[in-house]
Amino acid sequence: MKARSGIGLAACVAAAALVLTVEGCTQSPDSTKAPATSAPATPAASAPAAKVAALSEQDFAQGKQIYFNRCAGCHGALRKGATGPNIEPKHTAELGAASIESTLMKGLPGGMPAWGKEGLLSPQEIKLMAAYVLQPAPVPPPRPLEEIKASWKLVVPVASRPKVPETKRDWQNYFGVILRDAGKVAIIDGASKERVGLIDTGFAVHILRSSSTGRYFYAIGRDGRVTMIDLWSETPTLVAQVQGCSDARSVDSSKYKGYEDKLVIEGCYWPNQYVVMDGQTLEPKVVVDVKTPTYDTNEELQEDRVASIVASPFAPQWVVSLKESGHVAIVDYSKPGFPIVAKIPAERFLHDGGWDHTKRYFMVAANTRKQMVIIDAKTQKMVTKFETGVRPHPGRGANWEDPEFGWVNGTVHIGEGKLVVYGADPVKKPQYAWKVVREVKLPGSGGLFIKTHDGSPWVWTDSPMSDDPKSTRQICAYSKKKGEIEKCWPAAERGRAVHFEYDKSGSEVWVSVWDKQGELIVYNDKTLEEKTRIKGDWLVTPTGKFNVYNTAHDIY
Repeated sequence: MKARSGIGLAACVAAAALVLTVEGCTQSPDSTKAPATSAPATPAASAPAAKVAALSEQDFAQGKQIYFNRCAGCHGALRKGATGPNIEPKHTAELGAASIESTLMKGLPGGMPAWGKEGLLSPQEIKLMAAYVLQPAPVPPPRPLEEIKASWKLVVPVASRPKVPETKRDWQNYFGVILRDAGKVAIIDGASKERVGLIDTGFAVHILRSSSTGRYFYAIGRDGRVTMIDLWSETPTLVAQVQGCSDARSVDSSKYKGYEDKLVIEGCYWPNQYVVMDGQTLEPKVVVDVKTPTYDTNEELQEDRVASIVASPFAPQWVVSLKESGHVAIVDYSKPGFPIVAKIPAERFLHDGGWDHTKRYFMVAANTRKQMVIIDAKTQKMVTKFETGVRPHPGRGANWEDPEFGWVNGTVHIGEGKLVVYGADPVKKPQYAWKVVREVKLPGSGGLFIKTHDGSPWVWTDSPMSDDPKSTRQICAYSKKKGEIEKCWPAAERGRAVHFEYDKSGSEVWVSVWDKQGELIVYNDKTLEEKTRIKGDWLVTPTGKFNVYNTAHDIY
């Protein structure tokens, strides 16, 4: 076995430190705000009384909105922590307002932005937020089925949609590009690089997922709004929309044979539930509460968020990560009520994840516990878990064949500059399966995404959450053949270089320049040479990009 070439960055910030890390939450100063209904309203009865001056109603409302926009993703609506630590008043009071203000201004290593230095929070907003997190946390309101149904909008009925693709373009090579702060998704033709659609989706879209046929894109936003986009129209068209949650990150469609394009599941960060909808219209069908005691201590939780979701190829089921409780739930969409039929004890604070190359094993990061967790979707059992580094963040991950270790997968890390490669071939290379086989030093921490393609010689990595501005603009290419970094280079002169997506053929890689006025950089995957840059005043804070064919077929 090749020896590891590990690194030793500073250890993760101690739990007592205030780390307002973002989870896809960083915004430019003019960001679109979430609707007021998405923000918490009622003070938590269990929160301790903070010995600080009360905020005015106006200041409290502003602090609540900023917290939702920037902080809740990592620290939770009730501030009990997950990717970031617990910042309830009993902890923040030990730090005091001055220390909190300093942290908000300067940031901390391992993913904490310097909100003040980067101009993302004004000095007045920093003072306000230091006071706000010393107050008891408000409790967000519930969102029952009746309220969800009231938000449902069927814009284009099924009978009025095309029976065959109207466009002459290769719609399977379209890219859906998230324009985060504009509250829109752009649809770009992968061949011509022309924008063919611009869809209003609402506050801060997190991801796009395809229906099993690829015809529809489902966008999920931070405000819990699901937007359904029909790609068969001459111009990509919004056909339905619904708000199932007040805060959300995940959505997926039914893909098992006989259920293609029939159902959609939305997982909520708040309330702690999932919503199943009609896959053709987004009409809400059922709401299911997911709150579960912790897998290890059986502690009752006030907050148990739905994180990543994947559609099983073995049964009409979704595999669902429950963040705080540390369970992986199996949702059976062939049964009345779409119930959870199994809860697999795994590890706490589950986050991003995706399939191995066989689409049997679900690999999900328990990032606060520094571990990757392996779930066998066929037997519905946990296989193992192992440590990789400080806050692993693989996105959906990347699968490739290593010349020595067979099929592998890998992850970058928010908390340290390290690419970790682990075996993922229990059939042909069982001696390496689910073990770390390579540790590769990266020039910066703050990694969010890793990407490759079957025909590519490279694995691409980013580091947009680094505390070093130079590293946020840099991307790296790892050589599969050599098992080492081939090249790192600055992709952007400003903003942050983030997220990778291949075109349908696997010959091009697209990278976002995440900035108020952003760009998309297109590279030749074989030569690593830049081919072109897509620009336009409509490219407002581009982040994630999703190719229709690759997303529909889970190619990563």
